[in-house]
Amino acid sequence: MEFFDSHAHYNDEKFDEDRTDILGKIKEAGITKIVVAGYNVESSKEAILIAEKNDWIYATCGVSPNDITDNLDDEIARIKELCNLSKKVVAVGEIGLDYYWNKENKEKQRDYFIKQIELANEMELPIVIHSRDAYIDTIEILKQNPCVKKGVFHCCQPNHELVKEALEMGYYISFAGPCTFKNAKNSLDIIAQVPTDKMLIETDSPYLAPEPVRGTRNDSRNVIRVAEKIAEIKDIPLEKIAKITYENAKRIFNIK
Repeated sequence: MEFFDSHAHYNDEKFDEDRTDILGKIKEAGITKIVVAGYNVESSKEAILIAEKNDWIYATCGVSPNDITDNLDDEIARIKELCNLSKKVVAVGEIGLDYYWNKENKEKQRDYFIKQIELANEMELPIVIHSRDAYIDTIEILKQNPCVKKGVFHCCQPNHELVKEALEMGYYISFAGPCTFKNAKNSLDIIAQVPTDKMLIETDSPYLAPEPVRGTRNDSRNVIRVAEKIAEIKDIPLEKIAKITYENAKRIFNIK
């Protein structure tokens, strides 16, 4: 079996001491494709560097709602330069809205989100969306500023209306470690709601390690635990979930 971790952060400092070693172990474990997600200019640069060194790894470039500054135009220009820098860049992201951590700058978050959707359309790329406690504004922005190549709601919050609207607009839904948590009843309902042809799996490493290793540094080997939970809920063999989510990720990120 092969697995595709559609969202991880090997550009995070938590991997500085053993990045090369851990990536080797991950590939040996059957995780043969990874997307390393940028969340600001510097992390996007690092994502590209990692992707260029590893033919099985890809990158996204973007500024997340938790990393925005007062330099919107400059940062969008720099993200555009990075998108043009490498063919390994497969999406603009992660981008979106986060009203859980940041309630005071909602307008600025929306401006960054819209500008980066426009950039994705210019670059003919999909988007990777971070949306936390902001589903109404997220959906409204996507309806008013549609992304031509669509994209994926990464580590999607277990909100039925958000998922319903996202699916109707043609977006993919990505599941991560929280769907394995013992209090994850809503996540299990969402897994049942999402058709397999719109599912992705991810780890969001080094964060959100699944059960039974919750609280540890996460890495892409744990994407198998996410796939196992989906297989259990959908009553589909693990091998089939691995193959379906692998092909889905290749499709949305236009990986041949």
